[in-house]
Amino acid sequence: MKNSLVALLLALLSSLPSLAQNNTQTVTGTVIDKASERPLANVSVSVVGLRIGGTTDSLGRFVLPTVPIGRHHVSFTYIGYKTVTIPEVLVTSGKQVVLDVPLDQQIAALNAVTVTAGRTRKGMASNEFAGSSARSFSMEDVTRYAGGRNDPAKLASNFAGVANTDDSRNDIVVRGNSPTAVLWRMEGIPIPNPNHFSTLGTTGGPVSALNTNALKNSDFYTGAFPAEYGNATGAVFDIGLRTGNKDKFEKTIQLNMFSGLEGMLEGPLGKKGNGSSFLVGYRYSFAQIGQSLGFDIGTEAVPKYQDLIFHLNFAKGKLGKFSLFGMGGISSIDMIGADLDSTDLFANKDEDAYFKSRIGVIGLKHTLDLGRNSYLRTLVSYSYVSNEGSIYKYYDSLSQRQFLTDQSTVNTGLRFSSFVNSKINARFTVRGGLLAELQGLDTYLQTREDRPDWETIRDYDGSAWLLQPYVQGKYRFTDKLSLNAGLHGIWYGFNETSAIEPRASLSYALASNQTLTVSYGLHHQQQPLPVYLYQERLPNGTYDQRNRDLGFTRAHHYVLGYDWAFARDWRVKLEAYHQSISNAPVERTPSGFSVLNSGADFTFPEKAGLVNSGTGRNTGIELTLEKFFSRGYYLLTTASIFDAKYKGSDGIERNSTFNNKAVVNVLAGKEWKMGRDGRNAFTIDIKATQSGGRYYTPVDIERSNSSGFEQIDETKYNSLQFSDYLRLDTRFGIRLNSAKRKLSHTFYLDIQNVTNRENAFMQRYNRVMKQVGVVNQVGFFPDILYRLQF
Repeated sequence: MKNSLVALLLALLSSLPSLAQNNTQTVTGTVIDKASERPLANVSVSVVGLRIGGTTDSLGRFVLPTVPIGRHHVSFTYIGYKTVTIPEVLVTSGKQVVLDVPLDQQIAALNAVTVTAGRTRKGMASNEFAGSSARSFSMEDVTRYAGGRNDPAKLASNFAGVANTDDSRNDIVVRGNSPTAVLWRMEGIPIPNPNHFSTLGTTGGPVSALNTNALKNSDFYTGAFPAEYGNATGAVFDIGLRTGNKDKFEKTIQLNMFSGLEGMLEGPLGKKGNGSSFLVGYRYSFAQIGQSLGFDIGTEAVPKYQDLIFHLNFAKGKLGKFSLFGMGGISSIDMIGADLDSTDLFANKDEDAYFKSRIGVIGLKHTLDLGRNSYLRTLVSYSYVSNEGSIYKYYDSLSQRQFLTDQSTVNTGLRFSSFVNSKINARFTVRGGLLAELQGLDTYLQTREDRPDWETIRDYDGSAWLLQPYVQGKYRFTDKLSLNAGLHGIWYGFNETSAIEPRASLSYALASNQTLTVSYGLHHQQQPLPVYLYQERLPNGTYDQRNRDLGFTRAHHYVLGYDWAFARDWRVKLEAYHQSISNAPVERTPSGFSVLNSGADFTFPEKAGLVNSGTGRNTGIELTLEKFFSRGYYLLTTASIFDAKYKGSDGIERNSTFNNKAVVNVLAGKEWKMGRDGRNAFTIDIKATQSGGRYYTPVDIERSNSSGFEQIDETKYNSLQFSDYLRLDTRFGIRLNSAKRKLSHTFYLDIQNVTNRENAFMQRYNRVMKQVGVVNQVGFFPDILYRLQF
């Protein structure tokens, strides 16, 4: 695979463009009606402040061929529709800019085009049915902020209500919920955990397998989401893949410490101008490359990973429009105890551990027009996830290491999604459909850790259906007042569990720049599969498998939001929320245990015989002050104050593991033009984060020393809290645009944890040292990125 990447990079470099005639670039794209997704013809497209413009054709496409290098506002105006202006569009010499823009039809039709009535379209969710607690993010957003590691989940941690205080993973905590409450979707259909080194039931991992260079504007929801989203109680990542360039072949070469060495190719499929395109990208672990070249990368436990992503789009024909998409990744790591740092509490010198994982997703999407304002969209996908792990332990009394733990899991998913979307008129749009998932699982886990003999913890080979029908509608009473409402159903065949969920969101424009939104949603979610399938051996030799009877966890979401665009490119957003959680799995006998506290690690608690009688509540208020990038700088300040509590089967209310209490982020960046004609730029970005520490349960040192394995003190669940998490990141960047070639370079140095603060990561019992210590997060760490586009 590594030789294939080298060959691809050499092929890309050999195709460097010849000398160009001028220092401009093409801006192209498509304009559609947001509700019906029909192309809009004769839309006026213009670059604000320049005499550059054009109109869309019958397919909604536009081309502006001679836009100068730099940042520009691009405006879209059309009679009867709200004018939209996209600010600070970055135009480089190395890659054409593609803008896909949806326009909202006005209730009161305009008699003339009014350019001054435009609104800035930045951060608005692309889904027509989005209400409160929703925003979009772009590929540029993912790579803009300091400390982002080229990872969409790290980007989301900058938003209000979101916390990520684990430098080693990208799990996100949304409004005090466990990371397992997050739903990932790609191109409109659920996908498994899109991370390298992922394990069963989790939603995060150490390294993202999502290639950010393949992403288009995507939506992120933190509560009371629309009725089409289900099987999630915390948040939704709705990832979209961009299409490749339909008119020109383009290449990207990139190197990043975390995402690795990358080659990407895109361009037209078949004849140029027919509307079909392809995009394919491949990445290879930077650490693995460094080790193979003989460099000291700081550890003998080298993480090895690589991934592939692709998106094929075919022009619309008589049978409709088709696209084929997918991603895949492999990862592995060997942690040999003898090679690890003996002073590291996180390492066990008497233990060897091996882990490898695989992920693959492929999907086919079909869109068929029905009449003038309706369409049928159908998706079929298949996913495959596997991981294997084994642990060996050394004993002084034995000459050879002893096999301690063995696990193997294959998780498959065959998914079918189909819905009809119909724009009845300018006021009313309705969508209804069905998502059907056949979830297959073959999993086995056997261990003798802290046991006298081997015990089978998990042993299952089977499949079950998860069905989710839904219907939702949006009615606009006036241009100021609109209602989104719907119903979502969920049925899980594994144990015949079902639920009906109402959703609603009412939005009112107090003024042209102020909006008030009230939202409610009832949400249910499956338990993590390791919880369902954990079994405990009883004295008579049988197993307690009652976890398989667990029902859904349930959450009521209430959200009140206020959005005020108080000045050009500025906005303030305030949201207050309350989440009432019930049916959380807890122990049958009185204790402080709850599944609500799990999911931010590679494993889940080993508890059998659980029941759905636990509760929780998350209440908070969030503030976002944002200046979108303009006049050479941006600012994003988010603050969240919240309280996340839960009750176990003992009825005592405790702090949730994820009750950080307060999270504050301040991000800012400045860009200076460089060069005689200002085509180049120097950038500085900073990010400061402060968060309350996580609550945790202390280790029982006496029991741990006696057993030789970590034992927590279950009489003191979440009774202690780590100190506050503080971190400062700074990034310096240079962007160079060739004056003679269609080629651009981007370089940045991202200095993470500038002050080298020792933030607590976790407490850990080390059986070799027979002591408990605090393992700290990542210290001072420099990250680099270099990108070449042509």
